[in-house]
Amino acid sequence: MKARACSLDGHRDGGDTAKESGTQMNPVNSADRWSVYPPSVNLESEFDIDWIRSQFDFVNTGRIVTNNAASTQAPLPILHLTREVLRDYENVHRGQSQASQSTTMRFELAYDTIAAWINAPSRRNIVTYRNTTEAHNAVMYSLMTEFRDGDNVVTTMLEHNSNYVPWYALTEEILPRFGRRVERRLARFDPVTGALDLHHLTSLVDERTKLVCCTGASNFLGTKPPLDIVRAIADASGYVQPTGERRSLMLVDAAQLVPSTYTDVQALDVDYLSFSFHKMLAPFGVGVLYGKEHLLDHSLPFLFGGDMIAEGQVSPDLVEYNELPWKYAAGTPNIVGVVQSAQTLRLMIDLTADPGEASFFRSERPIPAHVVRRSMERIGRHTHGLTARALDRLSAVPGITIYGPPIGVVRSPLVAFNVEGWNPLDLATELDSRGVEARAGCHCATLAHHSLGLDPPASCRLSFALYNSTDDVDRACAAVLDATGRDGGSVSRSLRL
Repeated sequence: MKARACSLDGHRDGGDTAKESGTQMNPVNSADRWSVYPPSVNLESEFDIDWIRSQFDFVNTGRIVTNNAASTQAPLPILHLTREVLRDYENVHRGQSQASQSTTMRFELAYDTIAAWINAPSRRNIVTYRNTTEAHNAVMYSLMTEFRDGDNVVTTMLEHNSNYVPWYALTEEILPRFGRRVERRLARFDPVTGALDLHHLTSLVDERTKLVCCTGASNFLGTKPPLDIVRAIADASGYVQPTGERRSLMLVDAAQLVPSTYTDVQALDVDYLSFSFHKMLAPFGVGVLYGKEHLLDHSLPFLFGGDMIAEGQVSPDLVEYNELPWKYAAGTPNIVGVVQSAQTLRLMIDLTADPGEASFFRSERPIPAHVVRRSMERIGRHTHGLTARALDRLSAVPGITIYGPPIGVVRSPLVAFNVEGWNPLDLATELDSRGVEARAGCHCATLAHHSLGLDPPASCRLSFALYNSTDDVDRACAAVLDATGRDGGSVSRSLRL
């Protein structure tokens, strides 16, 4: 691919310096480390990775960022855009100034961009919150009054705590205070492959299952459950919803799915789907809840006051709520964050586009589904290649246990592992001293760690994003080898302790 000389917003932000920065601060020489066994996974990127990396200031510091499943780094064009937005900054939906009108237009167009990204029918399906966790709590509180005595909610042992703890609180602490008994059920996963046990899931779903919750991709094991089958299982329950539908609702935690996979909410036929932009190159502070329009229209809001009230429709005896999606936008929203996040999606298209294609960043052009699909498929292939390379190299570290699907099986772009004799938190600290930013702990996937009998319930994790290079992978894996003092001889790959 032809190299590009400057950043997308006209600022020169790194150039050749960004290409070479990783070699200065990391003492581990990946070429020397891998001389004991030749690379067997090669990756030819579909786009100019050096040019992409030049758009991120962190590259110039020499950081090897491999904690992307937690949070990604923001590109320079978004930082420049933020300064521009703040020059004409005003509140939305409640001002007559030109600044307020302009900010409102940008804010509402951002909802259109987000809707287009996941192929939602319209902005009326989109609710913004602070993060994925808040989105899950919004679903819980919105549905809370609809649960009947004897109902149940089904989730899985693969879940992030944010898609389990709200349902624990609902069934153990909230509804019992109102005299309602609602059961919480947990589907198992295969301890060797990390695959969701669909037979067990099927056995848990019955005519009293109001809601089925499932991750789109595990942030620990990397497992990607077959959502079409989960949807079919939920459909077969026959549960009678207040809307008249006879099936269980389905909530998908897509925080680890949307960043590297084209996600079409209409094709998936999900009722609710959540994700966060801080895992998609945007700054912190914005999460998304997609909901089917009839469900959002029927359900109660999570928060009350401010913009969720219809203009002037408050009286001592009656309060009318705003139209969708603003019905779920209580108070002053994170205006700049929403604009930043939507523009980051547009920037992702430009970063992965062919040279010479028209830009979507900073424009109001509608985004066709096929453009989003092509961009996300390119990102998916890139991060899949990086993950395969990491699996290949890490599997040669003596005493290592790698969790999740085996090599060759689709997984999200992360690798969680433990090394015999090492506390994973200590290992992550050692990696940091070698310039590699990994992550150790339970990753908020506490149920899965306990299910595998890990003591402590923790693992070390490398995870990859659009801006990572093969050199990042090689240096990170070489750092694991160096930190653990291993010889790099071949060992069999174990998936459990």
